[in-house]
Amino acid sequence: MTAQTSSAEAFFERVAEDRYVPAEYTRGPWSADSQHAGPPAALLGRTVQTRHGAREDMRLARITFEITKPVPLAPLTVATRVLREGRSVELVEASLTPDGGAEVMRARALRIRTQPGSVPQETHGPEVPGPQSARTEPFFPVPWDVGYHTAMEARFAHGSFLGRGPATCWLRMRVPLVDGEKTAPLDRVLVAADSGNGVSNVLDFSRHVFVNPDLTVHLHRHPAGEWVCIDARTSVDGAGIGMSETGIHDEQGPIGRGVQSLFVAPRD
Repeated sequence: MTAQTSSAEAFFERVAEDRYVPAEYTRGPWSADSQHAGPPAALLGRTVQTRHGAREDMRLARITFEITKPVPLAPLTVATRVLREGRSVELVEASLTPDGGAEVMRARALRIRTQPGSVPQETHGPEVPGPQSARTEPFFPVPWDVGYHTAMEARFAHGSFLGRGPATCWLRMRVPLVDGEKTAPLDRVLVAADSGNGVSNVLDFSRHVFVNPDLTVHLHRHPAGEWVCIDARTSVDGAGIGMSETGIHDEQGPIGRGVQSLFVAPRD
């Protein structure tokens, strides 16, 4: 499929109620014709939260993405449906489909009713150094000038793109998710969460393929501020199956976790 992109200074441009055109900022580091999974994941998460009839007293607590095919740089249509309605919990599904093609990404989200101040707040998790004390590290080589790697500001408290092993990285969006629309807290989390495997790789990217066909994010709180931290580590079994686990933080503390399944194989 030939790349069809918008010139907007954003990840996407909305051209109809349920149709979006990606900008070059969505391009991932592995293919000139495919998106990084972070922006389309955030687009599905936003759709779940803002769909027609969505209750304002419910907040996304868990979302699982199934990435069935590489998401192309082409116009995408978003569809949603409610799988289960309830007084305190609802289950919502959303999908992305390119023009004339098959579905490429599906999300299933659990939304839970909120009652601010109704219970004592308890948060537990490791502290991480803030973005002000973190450092900028070079991105691994990418053969194009514009993409996800230029749309995100990254600072490392531990590890680096070029190193191997666990890493703690703060990420901040340089452009909005949708042109002309306000960036929401959930947008910031989901744009960043799919990068867990990328920052905590344990094998040489030039010699191995890492494909994550899914991503699950649990959130007990949405972030405050522009920075989102992913505190990530990756494990790989010799049979070629891996998993990346990511603690997600903002500058006030832990807000949730992300998990990615991985297909790992030698490069041809």
